[in-house]
Amino acid sequence: MPKRVLVTDAGSGASNNLARSLRAGEADVVLVGCHADAFLLRNASTDRKYLVPPARDPRFADAIARVVERERIDLIVPNTDAAVVALSDARRRFPDRLFLPRRGVVDLCQDKLALARRLAAHGIPVPTTVAVRAGGGLAAAFRRLRPAPVWCRIRTGSGSRGAAPMLTAGHARSWIAYWGAMRGVTPDQFTLAEYLPGRDFACQMLWRDGGLVLAKTCERLSYFGGGGQPSGRSSIAALAKTVREPAVVDVCARAVRALDRRASGAFSVDLKENRDGVPCITEINVGRFITLMNLLDLTGKHNMTSTYVRLGLGEPVELRDEYDAPDDHYFVRDVDSEPLIFHADEFFDGIEDARVTAPGSARATTGRG
Repeated sequence: MPKRVLVTDAGSGASNNLARSLRAGEADVVLVGCHADAFLLRNASTDRKYLVPPARDPRFADAIARVVERERIDLIVPNTDAAVVALSDARRRFPDRLFLPRRGVVDLCQDKLALARRLAAHGIPVPTTVAVRAGGGLAAAFRRLRPAPVWCRIRTGSGSRGAAPMLTAGHARSWIAYWGAMRGVTPDQFTLAEYLPGRDFACQMLWRDGGLVLAKTCERLSYFGGGGQPSGRSSIAALAKTVREPAVVDVCARAVRALDRRASGAFSVDLKENRDGVPCITEINVGRFITLMNLLDLTGKHNMTSTYVRLGLGEPVELRDEYDAPDDHYFVRDVDSEPLIFHADEFFDGIEDARVTAPGSARATTGRG
């Protein structure tokens, strides 16, 4: 009997990557996709496609229930924060078809300021973070967080929304005012935080009943669309590689246990190193996977997305505290192309270097005489 899996936000790059991972790990799977955007849904690589209301629409859960019944869905896999929240709120309607962290954990991780405070209270490394008050206080916050730059961002949402480095309190004041005027974001939705200049890591983890099942790590090396952002970065990697960083996994495991001693589900943890090289958690996206899942699923010993499905369906999974960290596999992404994954040893396969003058050949001229 094939496993029947419903993937939300089908047709997006992240969900098409998820579908690719699932098909690689599950020989017999029927993938059903849904999305509120009919154009993106046309691009879905799922076997079935359903148009549904947006996740924040009160009718979303009703539409999902109809798809679940019609397609005899075994497991629902949300793939955006909004879908995670909506399904978490409606989890009683889908018994045994969701594998999500507890509702309180989902709600906490949606607020980056509340999360940073919780983790700091448990001694977990996080950037020092200050709430922005409607009445000001930016200059005092900059003095506390110096040296500049200071990282300014909106405390909810994804995609590096409203995030940029600021050199002065005046910069931050103007940036916050701009977002208020153009997007209706109030000052109290912003935070200022210690700037983290070091390496950028992602740690994807699976937990069941308080036990770590599987962890994988990668490092973001460059960013998709980062050149058009004030920060020079985005939340989506254009180039990433697998890395073995036990200290990163240790910090992430401590963080998840600080959130819930009985944690279950998927935890996607973002970290950056501070000026002392300590990896600090900047956010935790729970209940869903990162867009880099092909890099993590198609390398190493274990397909994490497939393992998630087996856990969600209550199937036996013998892994325990497994850190699957194959070295030097790279992930390259660009617009309108399927992500490429290869090992460092394969880098120059099929590539000839025309930059170097061959021995004995005439030296290239520069046009300067």
